[in-house]
Amino acid sequence: MERIGSFEPFLMYFCNLKIISQYMNIELPPFLKENDKVIIITPASKIDKVLLKGAITRLSSWHLQPVLGKHADGFMGLYSGTIEERLDDLQQALDSKEAKAILCSRGGYGTIHLIDKLDFTLFHKYPKWIIGYSDITVLHNVIQSEGFASLHAPMASQLTVEPESDLCCNYIKDILFGKIPEYHIEKHSFNHPGKARGILRGGNMSVFYGLRGTPYDIPAEGTILFIEDVSERPHVIERMMYNLKLGGILDKISGLIIGQFSDYNEDFSLGKDLYGALSDILKGYSYPICFNFPVGHITDNRPLIEGAEIELNVDKKGSDLRFIL
Repeated sequence: MERIGSFEPFLMYFCNLKIISQYMNIELPPFLKENDKVIIITPASKIDKVLLKGAITRLSSWHLQPVLGKHADGFMGLYSGTIEERLDDLQQALDSKEAKAILCSRGGYGTIHLIDKLDFTLFHKYPKWIIGYSDITVLHNVIQSEGFASLHAPMASQLTVEPESDLCCNYIKDILFGKIPEYHIEKHSFNHPGKARGILRGGNMSVFYGLRGTPYDIPAEGTILFIEDVSERPHVIERMMYNLKLGGILDKISGLIIGQFSDYNEDFSLGKDLYGALSDILKGYSYPICFNFPVGHITDNRPLIEGAEIELNVDKKGSDLRFIL
């Protein structure tokens, strides 16, 4: 028994090392070139056809070839189609030999219906960029568990309504074609100074919180986590942050990026505003923490390569995020 017991710590170490290694060895899909095919799908909530047309126009202006999934403009109650229809569109897009990117037209709710039914055999042979945010956080987590990076970025609405000069839309184009931006963010009084390297993971807090304890949960070790949310009350955000704290996630990550929380009302009966509540929870952590990063359900929603290694540097001048590819 002593011999078995003495082996267990080493077994646990190597098992954990294997899990960490699986997530650290993430590949970038190939960058795009002119005339490449981009498939537009709607894996969750239904979308106005006008926005689909606008996305097609914007992608075409980039000299790409956008193609609509069969059910991208469908509707069934809240969703763009039945689970089977949405799954069929997503699976065909993942399997495509010609497409180099998949634009998810919008988030909403419903992507979680699909993820345990997907087959990534052909995707591994023909990897492609997955683009989207909000509910698409589910798909980003799954793609990373398969060993590939993806693009947390604006979707059809912003591609339609924003002008050609829109900063974030042009960042999407730049990244897809291999021109990688660096971001400098103004200083914030709640920031924690420091410098760290890690794998960028995260997205919509409510969505990835729903994946906690599943095979698609975000691994904490080696992660620089970013969070954002929309229409969530401050105490709900605080509760989710306490889950990350009590679950040991905040102890293990290498850095933290606090994005935008939009379409909510501050609840000062809690004794402070939302950022203040988060700042209190985060006291005592020595890694770099950047507050007020422009990511979330806002116009200035900077595209982020999830699964990429980044360097986060926070000092008295502000915060700098640099991708290491």
